[in-house]
Amino acid sequence: MPIRFISTILLALLSFAGPASAQDALTVFAAASMKNAVDDINAEFTKATGIKVSASYAASSALAKQIENAAPADIFASADLEWMDYVAQKKLIKDDTRVNLLGNKLVLIAPKDSKIGNVAIAKGFDLAKLAGGERIAFADVRAVPAGKYAKAALESLGSWAAAEPKAAMAENVRAALALVSRGETPLGIVYETDAKIDPGVKIVGTFPEGSHPAITYPVAVTATAKPDAMKYLAYLRSQNAKIIFEKYGFTFLIRPTS
Repeated sequence: MPIRFISTILLALLSFAGPASAQDALTVFAAASMKNAVDDINAEFTKATGIKVSASYAASSALAKQIENAAPADIFASADLEWMDYVAQKKLIKDDTRVNLLGNKLVLIAPKDSKIGNVAIAKGFDLAKLAGGERIAFADVRAVPAGKYAKAALESLGSWAAAEPKAAMAENVRAALALVSRGETPLGIVYETDAKIDPGVKIVGTFPEGSHPAITYPVAVTATAKPDAMKYLAYLRSQNAKIIFEKYGFTFLIRPTS
Protein backbone atom coordinates (compact mmCIF):
# COMPACT_ATOMS: atom_id res chain seq x y z
CA MET A 1 0.00 0.00 0.00
CA PRO A 2 2.70 2.60 0.87
CA ILE A 3 4.59 1.77 -2.34
CA ARG A 4 1.46 2.24 -4.43
CA PHE A 5 0.79 5.52 -2.64
CA ILE A 6 4.33 6.80 -3.29
CA SER A 7 4.10 5.79 -6.96
CA THR A 8 0.84 7.67 -7.31
CA ILE A 9 2.42 10.81 -5.81
CA LEU A 10 5.46 10.58 -8.13
CA LEU A 11 3.26 10.19 -11.19
CA ALA A 12 1.23 13.19 -10.16
CA LEU A 13 4.35 15.30 -9.69
CA LEU A 14 5.76 14.28 -13.07
CA SER A 15 2.51 15.03 -14.85
CA PHE A 16 2.48 18.45 -13.21
CA ALA A 17 6.13 19.19 -14.12
CA GLY A 18 5.70 18.40 -17.81
CA PRO A 19 3.22 21.12 -18.74
CA ALA A 20 4.98 23.65 -16.53
CA SER A 21 8.26 23.28 -18.42
CA ALA A 22 6.40 23.50 -21.73
CA GLN A 23 4.76 26.72 -20.58
CA ASP A 24 8.15 28.19 -19.72
CA ALA A 25 9.36 27.80 -23.33
CA LEU A 26 8.99 30.78 -25.64
CA THR A 27 7.18 30.58 -28.97
CA VAL A 28 8.37 32.71 -31.87
CA PHE A 29 6.20 33.33 -34.93
CA ALA A 30 8.55 34.39 -37.73
CA ALA A 31 8.27 35.00 -41.46
CA ALA A 32 9.28 31.94 -43.50
CA SER A 33 12.28 33.75 -44.98
CA MET A 34 13.82 34.06 -41.51
CA LYS A 35 13.93 30.34 -40.74
CA ASN A 36 17.63 29.55 -41.07
CA ALA A 37 18.78 32.64 -39.21
CA VAL A 38 16.19 32.36 -36.44
CA ASP A 39 16.93 28.66 -35.94
CA ASP A 40 20.56 29.58 -35.30
CA ILE A 41 19.61 32.47 -33.03
CA ASN A 42 17.25 30.29 -31.01
CA ALA A 43 20.00 27.74 -30.43
CA GLU A 44 22.43 30.44 -29.28
CA PHE A 45 19.81 32.12 -27.08
CA THR A 46 18.99 28.83 -25.35
CA LYS A 47 22.68 28.10 -24.86
CA ALA A 48 23.21 31.54 -23.28
CA THR A 49 20.08 31.68 -21.11
CA GLY A 50 18.76 28.14 -20.66
CA ILE A 51 15.39 29.34 -21.97
CA LYS A 52 13.94 27.04 -24.61
CA VAL A 53 12.44 28.46 -27.77
CA SER A 54 10.14 26.91 -30.36
CA ALA A 55 9.48 28.58 -33.68
CA SER A 56 6.65 28.55 -36.18
CA TYR A 57 7.45 29.72 -39.71
CA ALA A 58 4.91 30.74 -42.33
CA ALA A 59 3.82 33.71 -44.40
CA SER A 60 3.51 36.83 -42.23
CA SER A 61 -0.15 37.07 -43.23
CA ALA A 62 -0.86 33.55 -41.95
CA LEU A 63 1.00 34.16 -38.69
CA ALA A 64 -0.82 37.44 -38.05
CA LYS A 65 -4.16 35.70 -38.53
CA GLN A 66 -3.11 32.93 -36.14
CA ILE A 67 -2.17 35.49 -33.51
CA GLU A 68 -5.55 37.16 -34.06
CA ASN A 69 -7.15 33.77 -33.40
CA ALA A 70 -5.35 33.49 -30.05
CA ALA A 71 -2.41 31.31 -31.08
CA PRO A 72 0.10 31.27 -28.17
CA ALA A 73 2.92 33.35 -29.64
CA ASP A 74 5.37 35.38 -27.54
CA ILE A 75 7.24 37.12 -30.37
CA PHE A 76 6.04 38.10 -33.85
CA ALA A 77 8.55 38.82 -36.62
CA SER A 78 6.90 39.96 -39.84
CA ALA A 79 8.41 40.41 -43.30
CA ASP A 80 6.58 43.68 -43.83
CA LEU A 81 5.13 46.60 -41.92
CA GLU A 82 1.54 45.99 -43.00
CA TRP A 83 1.00 42.76 -41.08
CA MET A 84 2.67 44.15 -37.97
CA ASP A 85 0.36 47.17 -38.28
CA TYR A 86 -2.55 44.72 -38.55
CA VAL A 87 -1.83 43.04 -35.21
CA ALA A 88 -0.97 46.38 -33.61
CA GLN A 89 -4.35 47.83 -34.56
CA LYS A 90 -5.99 44.88 -32.86
CA LYS A 91 -3.93 45.44 -29.69
CA LEU A 92 -2.20 42.06 -30.09
CA ILE A 93 1.36 43.33 -29.58
CA LYS A 94 3.06 45.59 -27.04
CA ASP A 95 3.64 48.70 -29.13
CA ASP A 96 6.59 49.94 -27.10
CA THR A 97 8.55 46.77 -27.94
CA ARG A 98 8.19 47.10 -31.71
CA VAL A 99 11.38 47.61 -33.70
CA ASN A 100 12.21 47.58 -37.42
CA LEU A 101 15.01 45.04 -37.18
CA LEU A 102 16.01 43.82 -40.65
CA GLY A 103 16.12 44.65 -44.33
CA ASN A 104 16.36 42.45 -47.41
CA LYS A 105 16.55 42.56 -51.21
CA LEU A 106 14.26 41.21 -53.92
CA VAL A 107 15.84 39.02 -56.60
CA LEU A 108 14.97 37.06 -59.71
CA ILE A 109 16.07 33.43 -59.56
CA ALA A 110 16.38 30.49 -61.94
CA PRO A 111 17.33 26.82 -61.44
CA LYS A 112 21.07 26.42 -60.94
CA ASP A 113 21.56 24.73 -64.34
CA SER A 114 19.40 27.24 -66.23
CA LYS A 115 20.76 28.78 -69.42
CA ILE A 116 19.37 32.15 -68.36
CA GLY A 117 22.26 34.47 -67.59
CA ASN A 118 22.40 37.82 -65.83
CA VAL A 119 19.30 39.90 -66.45
CA ALA A 120 19.20 43.70 -66.36
CA ILE A 121 16.07 44.58 -64.40
CA ALA A 122 14.89 48.09 -65.25
CA LYS A 123 11.94 49.98 -66.69
CA GLY A 124 10.36 47.95 -69.49
CA PHE A 125 11.84 44.66 -68.21
CA ASP A 126 9.82 41.90 -69.93
CA LEU A 127 9.59 39.07 -67.40
CA ALA A 128 6.80 37.31 -69.31
CA LYS A 129 8.92 37.10 -72.45
CA LEU A 130 11.88 35.79 -70.46
CA ALA A 131 9.69 32.99 -69.05
CA GLY A 132 8.55 31.96 -72.53
CA GLY A 133 5.66 29.52 -72.32
CA GLU A 134 6.43 28.65 -68.68
CA ARG A 135 5.11 29.98 -65.38
CA ILE A 136 6.82 32.25 -62.85
CA ALA A 137 6.93 31.47 -59.12
CA PHE A 138 5.72 34.11 -56.66
CA ALA A 139 4.65 34.07 -53.06
CA ASP A 140 0.93 34.86 -53.06
CA VAL A 141 0.77 38.49 -54.23
CA ARG A 142 -2.58 39.07 -52.51
CA ALA A 143 -1.31 38.72 -48.95
CA VAL A 144 2.25 37.40 -48.56
CA PRO A 145 4.90 40.15 -48.22
CA ALA A 146 7.36 38.69 -50.74
CA GLY A 147 4.56 38.43 -53.29
CA LYS A 148 3.34 41.95 -52.60
CA TYR A 149 6.87 43.35 -52.99
CA ALA A 150 7.26 41.42 -56.26
CA LYS A 151 3.98 42.68 -57.67
CA ALA A 152 4.81 46.26 -56.67
CA ALA A 153 8.22 46.02 -58.36
CA LEU A 154 6.80 44.61 -61.59
CA GLU A 155 4.03 47.20 -61.64
CA SER A 156 6.53 50.02 -61.28
CA LEU A 157 8.62 48.55 -64.12
CA GLY A 158 5.60 48.08 -66.37
CA SER A 159 5.91 44.29 -66.35
CA TRP A 160 3.07 43.05 -64.17
CA ALA A 161 0.20 42.98 -66.69
CA ALA A 162 2.04 40.55 -68.96
CA ALA A 163 3.50 38.49 -66.10
CA GLU A 164 0.32 38.07 -64.05
CA PRO A 165 -1.27 35.35 -66.25
CA LYS A 166 1.91 33.29 -65.83
CA ALA A 167 2.04 33.59 -62.05
CA ALA A 168 2.41 30.36 -60.08
CA MET A 169 1.50 31.55 -56.59
CA ALA A 170 2.80 29.77 -53.51
CA GLU A 171 1.71 29.99 -49.88
CA ASN A 172 4.97 31.65 -48.78
CA VAL A 173 8.34 32.68 -50.15
CA ARG A 174 10.06 29.40 -49.27
CA ALA A 175 7.40 27.51 -51.24
CA ALA A 176 8.05 29.79 -54.23
CA LEU A 177 11.76 29.13 -53.84
CA ALA A 178 11.11 25.38 -53.89
CA LEU A 179 9.18 25.60 -57.17
CA VAL A 180 12.26 27.02 -58.86
CA SER A 181 14.75 24.80 -57.04
CA ARG A 182 12.85 21.68 -58.18
CA GLY A 183 12.72 22.98 -61.75
CA GLU A 184 8.93 23.27 -61.76
CA THR A 185 9.19 26.86 -62.92
CA PRO A 186 12.11 28.43 -64.83
CA LEU A 187 11.95 31.71 -62.89
CA GLY A 188 10.81 33.04 -59.54
CA ILE A 189 10.98 36.14 -57.39
CA VAL A 190 12.16 35.73 -53.80
CA TYR A 191 14.29 37.48 -51.21
CA GLU A 192 18.04 37.48 -51.67
CA THR A 193 18.43 35.64 -48.36
CA ASP A 194 16.25 32.77 -49.60
CA ALA A 195 18.23 32.42 -52.82
CA LYS A 196 21.49 32.24 -50.89
CA ILE A 197 20.46 29.23 -48.79
CA ASP A 198 19.26 27.02 -51.66
CA PRO A 199 22.01 25.45 -53.81
CA GLY A 200 19.40 24.50 -56.40
CA VAL A 201 18.93 28.08 -57.59
CA LYS A 202 20.98 31.01 -58.82
CA ILE A 203 20.32 34.75 -58.76
CA VAL A 204 19.99 36.14 -62.28
CA GLY A 205 18.91 39.67 -61.39
CA THR A 206 18.28 42.06 -58.52
CA PHE A 207 15.31 44.43 -58.45
CA PRO A 208 16.16 48.11 -57.99
CA GLU A 209 15.35 49.18 -54.43
CA GLY A 210 13.25 52.08 -55.66
CA SER A 211 10.99 49.75 -57.64
CA HIS A 212 9.18 48.51 -54.52
CA PRO A 213 8.61 49.55 -50.89
CA ALA A 214 11.65 49.03 -48.70
CA ILE A 215 11.71 45.43 -47.44
CA THR A 216 11.47 45.81 -43.68
CA TYR A 217 11.12 43.17 -40.96
CA PRO A 218 9.51 44.55 -37.78
CA VAL A 219 9.62 42.50 -34.58
CA ALA A 220 7.51 42.87 -31.43
CA VAL A 221 6.51 41.12 -28.22
CA THR A 222 2.89 39.98 -28.24
CA ALA A 223 0.31 41.29 -25.77
CA THR A 224 0.11 37.91 -24.03
CA ALA A 225 3.84 37.14 -24.02
CA LYS A 226 5.68 35.51 -21.15
CA PRO A 227 8.13 37.76 -19.24
CA ASP A 228 11.14 36.02 -20.81
CA ALA A 229 10.05 37.32 -24.22
CA MET A 230 11.75 40.61 -23.35
CA LYS A 231 15.04 38.77 -22.90
CA TYR A 232 14.57 37.18 -26.31
CA LEU A 233 13.80 40.53 -27.94
CA ALA A 234 16.92 41.97 -26.35
CA TYR A 235 18.92 39.08 -27.81
CA LEU A 236 17.47 39.76 -31.29
CA ARG A 237 18.85 43.29 -30.98
CA SER A 238 22.29 42.14 -29.85
CA GLN A 239 25.62 42.01 -31.67
CA ASN A 240 25.47 38.20 -31.63
CA ALA A 241 22.15 38.23 -33.48
CA LYS A 242 23.46 40.86 -35.91
CA ILE A 243 26.33 38.55 -36.87
CA ILE A 244 23.95 35.66 -37.52
CA PHE A 245 21.46 37.70 -39.52
CA GLU A 246 24.19 39.24 -41.65
CA LYS A 247 25.68 35.81 -42.30
CA TYR A 248 22.44 34.92 -44.06
CA GLY A 249 22.37 38.18 -46.03
CA PHE A 250 19.95 40.32 -44.01
CA THR A 251 20.66 43.98 -43.39
CA PHE A 252 20.62 44.82 -39.67
CA LEU A 253 18.74 48.11 -39.42
CA ILE A 254 19.52 49.13 -35.85
CA ARG A 255 22.59 49.69 -33.75
CA PRO A 256 23.17 46.54 -31.66
CA THR A 257 22.25 47.04 -28.03
CA SER A 258 24.93 44.71 -26.63
